Amino acid sequence: MEDVRNLKALQLDALREVANIGAGHAATALSQLTDRTIMISVPEISVSRLEDVPGLVGDVDDPVVAVLMHMLGDLTGRTLLMIPEQDAKVWCDLIHRREVGTTVSFDEFDESSLREAANILAGAYLSALAEFLGMMLLPSVPSLVVDLAGAVLTTAYLNFGQDRDFVLCVNTEFEFRDDGRRLRGQFLLLPDAASLKAIFDAVRID
Repeated sequence: MEDVRNLKALQLDALREVANIGAGHAATALSQLTDRTIMISVPEISVSRLEDVPGLVGDVDDPVVAVLMHMLGDLTGRTLLMIPEQDAKVWCDLIHRREVGTTVSFDEFDESSLREAANILAGAYLSALAEFLGMMLLPSVPSLVVDLAGAVLTTAYLNFGQDRDFVLCVNTEFEFRDDGRRLRGQFLLLPDAASLKAIFDAVRID
């Protein structure tokens, strides 16, 4: 299979448009969850090997909240949402209608809320991709971990076989219209070999 990192600009634009549609759906759902108007910037999308991802997501020593899900349906693989820990604490405050700065550490209720928010975001992105591919894609029940970014990515790298190490990385920024607050996150799609080929074939532009 041709190296997916050699995608042309028009092919990346097609994937970016898919991500943009998903981001729009996610913004609507997250707005309802937080009772705030949320805008999501046009996502930046890149394709790389998993071991190269740390350079895309910031300092490997930064603490993050990571939510991992399996991709189920016509294609298989995994999704990983990484949110800076401080931004995740703000999300908890917004979801629970608390004053921003209230959350100091994550309790079970907070973790459940973050999993729900991640499920919304992953579901929106996968739904947009599924429509683009004409396939059925669903996220599994999410699992959550709080750790350093490098540790999360190292664990992910060790858990994937040699044919699963290509990653579609969607950098997403959420803006709250009422106060201009901006929160960041990286959504990583780690398809298996067959699924990667299906995505690659779908965006092939002669």
